[in-house]
Amino acid sequence: MAKAIHTMIRVLDEGRSVDFYGKAFGLDVADRFAFDDFTLVYLRNPEADFELELTVNHAQSDPYSHGDGYGHLAVAVEDLEAEHGRMRGLGLNPNDIKEFHRDGALMAKFFFLQDPDGYKIEVLQKHGRYR
Repeated sequence: MAKAIHTMIRVLDEGRSVDFYGKAFGLDVADRFAFDDFTLVYLRNPEADFELELTVNHAQSDPYSHGDGYGHLAVAVEDLEAEHGRMRGLGLNPNDIKEFHRDGALMAKFFFLQDPDGYKIEVLQKHGRYR
C-alpha cells in the first residue's frame, strides 16, 4: 500500500516561505538540499510524518502561475477559532470562518489563507472526516 509522504510547491523566497509555514503551522525545516540550480527544503512538524517540500529554483524571479488546476493544501486543527485569531494576530490575513452543511448537518468548519506565493491553504476544524 502506498503512503503519502510529501507535496511540493515552488516558491520564490525560501526565507519568507519558511517563516510563513513556521508561524502558521509550526512547520520546521527537516532537511535542506542545495543544488546548482535549485534548493529543496522539507518542512514538517511533530503532528505527522507528511512533509511540505519547497522547491526554490535559483533562476526564477517572476511569480509562479498556479494555473487553473491547483486547488489548495488542507490542514486540520483542534481549535479553529483560536488558530484563526492567532493567525490574524500574526498578520497572516486569514479569510473569515465559514461553515459547510450537508443534509442539515455540519460537514466542515474552515477558513482559507494564502502563503507568500499565493498558494491557498484550507484550515479545518477537526470534525467528522477531517481529522
